[in-house]
Amino acid sequence: MLAIEWGAEGVVVVRGRLDAAEAPAAQAFLDGTKGTVTLDCAGLEYISSAGLGVLLKTQKRLMGSAGKLRLTGVNHHLQDIFRYSGFDKIFEIEAAR
Repeated sequence: MLAIEWGAEGVVVVRGRLDAAEAPAAQAFLDGTKGTVTLDCAGLEYISSAGLGVLLKTQKRLMGSAGKLRLTGVNHHLQDIFRYSGFDKIFEIEAAR
């Protein structure tokens, strides 16, 4: 199950699992964003290749209009996934505290 919503100060908060079943809802939400978007991943437990695809598509769209997707609160497990997939070179990533 995935929850994605606007949080404080325009941050997008994501919680749960971003997998193939949840990817369409996440993409629909993120398609409504613009500029530089901060995605709070502190509550993100799991991300699949479909979830990575959502983030990549969003990053490409935002960069096309001088924006970007920033990931914050990324736990060690997700940091490993981003590093192994090379996504740590594509996104600005801030580790969880």
